[in-house]
Amino acid sequence: MGFPSLGSWVTYGLGSVNKDLPGYVVLYDQRGGPFGGPANWTAGFMPAAYQGTVFRASGDPILDLKPPPGLSNDEQRKRLAALAKLNAIDAAQTPANTELAARLESYELAYRMQSAAPEAVDLASESAATKALYGLDQSHTEPFGRQCLMARRLVERGVRFVQLYHGGLGNQNLDTWDAHEDVRSNHTRHAAATDTPIAGLLTDLKARGMLDDTLVIWHGEFGRMPISQRGLGRDHNPGAMSIWMAGAKIRGGQVIGSTDEFGYKAEEQPISVHDFHATILHLLGLEHTKLTYRFNGREMRLTDVYGTPIPQIA
Repeated sequence: MGFPSLGSWVTYGLGSVNKDLPGYVVLYDQRGGPFGGPANWTAGFMPAAYQGTVFRASGDPILDLKPPPGLSNDEQRKRLAALAKLNAIDAAQTPANTELAARLESYELAYRMQSAAPEAVDLASESAATKALYGLDQSHTEPFGRQCLMARRLVERGVRFVQLYHGGLGNQNLDTWDAHEDVRSNHTRHAAATDTPIAGLLTDLKARGMLDDTLVIWHGEFGRMPISQRGLGRDHNPGAMSIWMAGAKIRGGQVIGSTDEFGYKAEEQPISVHDFHATILHLLGLEHTKLTYRFNGREMRLTDVYGTPIPQIA
């Protein structure tokens, strides 16, 4: 907490491709997003312009994006120009106020997004075959399938980093992967909701020639303990968890590392979070030791003073 998220570091390092869309977009389903909310995609001590922008997977992509009725484009442009002049006075008096600078940029970005964002997330133009590929024709796969298809459309239009969440703030047993009660029924239900959409995303990216230039990462916050909890459930296990990666010219079919015989702790080639982040940045063309941001008199890094890219991938 208080540090920039991975998406903020990537956006800071690589910049934005499409000036009419955010460089970093967050998508979650109707259950309300992950525990912790915006802290998961915060820019931390970086300028606020690098934080994630939340898009909704259904309805208007961003609330209050459309101008009020009766306000013409010319009138709105004049309002923004007047507001920019007033804010520029404050900005000149407090040049270190990054929040104000980010707000100025957000107003301009929101103005440009009024035409770009609705088109980017409008799935009506997609073929029936494409929608079926992502599982939009099935009620249990439709919510996450919509997120995955929107993610492909956003990446296609130059959004640098898209972060998807499955599950959210609701009944813990039903709405999240946090299987303290019954791991088999929980994971079976959530895997059924996500398997088709994520397979569709990978298939679609490859068919469009985008997979080699797109890194796809699937992970959770914890593994699960090998011992039971409350009979059928499993508690959190920070010592052993699984992550898969695809695209970015990674050689497929590899299984890297393993746990002890109980599945309790990583034993063969344990990979730290710092190693994982160093690998991600390497695949994106960034040297993790050189991606720094000065804060409190120190050159800060995503990987702190640690991290070695995974040799089988890098």
